[in-house]
Amino acid sequence: MLQRIKEEKEWDIIIIGGGATGLGSAVDAATRGYKTLLIEQFDFGKGTSSRSTKLVHGGVRYLEHGNIKLVMEALRERGYLLKNAPHITAALPFIVPVYSSLNKLYYGTGLKLYDALSGKLSLGKTRILNKEKTLRFLPGICDTNLKGGILYYDGQFDDARLAVELAITAANYGAGILNYCEVIDLTKTNNKITGVVFEDIIDEITYEVKSKVVINSTGVFADSIMQLDEPDENILVTPSQGIHLVVDKKFFPGNNAMMIPKTDDKRVLFAVPWHDKVVLGTTDTPVDEISFDPQPLEEEIEFVIQHANRYLEQIITRKDVRSMFAGLRPLVRKRGTKNTSLLSRDHTIVVSKAGLITITGGKWTTYRKMAEDAIDNAAFVAKLPQKDCVTKTLAIGYSKDDIANEENNYVHESLHFTQKDIERFVQKEMAITVEDVLARRTRLLFLDAYAAIDAAKPVAKILASVMKKDESWINEQVESFTELAKQYCIG
Repeated sequence: MLQRIKEEKEWDIIIIGGGATGLGSAVDAATRGYKTLLIEQFDFGKGTSSRSTKLVHGGVRYLEHGNIKLVMEALRERGYLLKNAPHITAALPFIVPVYSSLNKLYYGTGLKLYDALSGKLSLGKTRILNKEKTLRFLPGICDTNLKGGILYYDGQFDDARLAVELAITAANYGAGILNYCEVIDLTKTNNKITGVVFEDIIDEITYEVKSKVVINSTGVFADSIMQLDEPDENILVTPSQGIHLVVDKKFFPGNNAMMIPKTDDKRVLFAVPWHDKVVLGTTDTPVDEISFDPQPLEEEIEFVIQHANRYLEQIITRKDVRSMFAGLRPLVRKRGTKNTSLLSRDHTIVVSKAGLITITGGKWTTYRKMAEDAIDNAAFVAKLPQKDCVTKTLAIGYSKDDIANEENNYVHESLHFTQKDIERFVQKEMAITVEDVLARRTRLLFLDAYAAIDAAKPVAKILASVMKKDESWINEQVESFTELAKQYCIG
C-alpha cells in the first residue's frame, strides 16, 4: 500500500479515519470506481468502532422518543448488513422481562410496531410470553414479581471483525488502505483543499498526496481535522461515553439476549451472549476528554453491576468481570442540550468553504447509509463522474471457508486461533502489533483481559517471526500490551 502512495500522487477521494464510517465510505467509493485512499492513524476500528454493544439494531428506544425515520432507516440497514455479511452477523432473539400487566401491553405494542416497521426485512415475529416461557427463554433471571415477557428479534455482529473485513473489501476493489498513518495537515490551492500531508508513524516518513476531495470521518475526533481546515471552527461533537462489562456465561446461561427497557437514567440495558461470554451495558455519560482508550468510570461500573443484579439470580461482583471497555459516541452538539442521551443519534454532514466533507454522528448499524451520503456529497464537491452506489447488495469480506480455523494447535488455551491464523492477520489483514491481534483480529482483550495478558508473549513471538523482529521488540510489545490490557481489568 505504501508503495502505491509513492507511485500514485493523485486520488479522487481521500478518507481520513478507519472506523465504521470511513471504511464504509472507502468500500462505497471504490466500488463506484473512484480512485480512493483511506488513512487511519492507528488500526482499523481502534476507536469507538470496536467498542459497541455488538448489536445491529433499529434502536428500540428511539421509537419511544418518536424518531420513526431513524428507526426505519436503521431497520432497513440492519436487513442489508445481515444479508451482506452472514458470516459475522446473526439474528438474535431478545426478551424484555415485564413486571406489570400494563408494561406487558405497553412494551408488547411498541415492539410489535418495531417489527412491523422492518417490513420484508423482519428477522422474526414479536410474541408476548407468559411467565413460564419467559423463564425458559431467560434461564438465570430472578422470577420475583415477573409477569411474563416480550420476545422480539434484532441483529448481532462482531464490530471489529466487520471493520477489518470492510478494509479488505475496499482493498479488493482497488482502494488504498493505510493504518498507522496520521494526517498532520491539509494542503490547499486557491483556498480549496487539494490533498493531505501524513506521517507513516512506524517508519517516521512523511508523505504528501493530492486529492480532488477529502472526507473527514474521524468520529469523536472530527473537530481536530476540521480545525486543520479552519482553526477557529466551532466544536461540532459532544462525546458521550458508554461502557460494557463482560462476565462468564454462568450468570446468564441461555442463548437469548435480555433487554431492560428503562434504567434509572432512562436508558436501556442489555445482557447479550457473545463469543461464549455475556456483554452487559451500556451507559450514557457526558465526558470532556476525548481519547483512543477511554476508561470506564467507577460510577458507571457500579451502575451496570447494580442494574444487572436486579434481574439475575446469581449476583455479579467486581471480581466476576473478565473484561471492561468504554467507547465514545460522536453525538452532534445542539445548543442548550445538556443531557447527551437526548442528542440525536442521526448522522450529520458538514461541507466547509474549502471543500472538506465532515461526516459524524450515526451508529454502526447505519454505517452503509452514512457512507453512501458521504460519497454522494464528495462526488458532487469534486465534480466526479456520477456513479450509483452499489453497496446495498454487496458481499463483505471473506466467506466462511476462508476463515475456518484448524482444530487444536491453538496459540493459547483461551485463544482459539492457530499460528497460521496469526500469520494471516499480518500478511493479509495489516495487523502490526500484539494489540491489533488480541483486540481486533481476535476479540480476546474484550472477552477476557486476564487471558489476553497471558496470550501476549506467544502472539508476539509469532508476529516477530513474520515481521523479522528481534527479542527486544517482543519484550516491548508484551510490555505495552500488558499496560493497555490492565485498563480492561476491573482491579
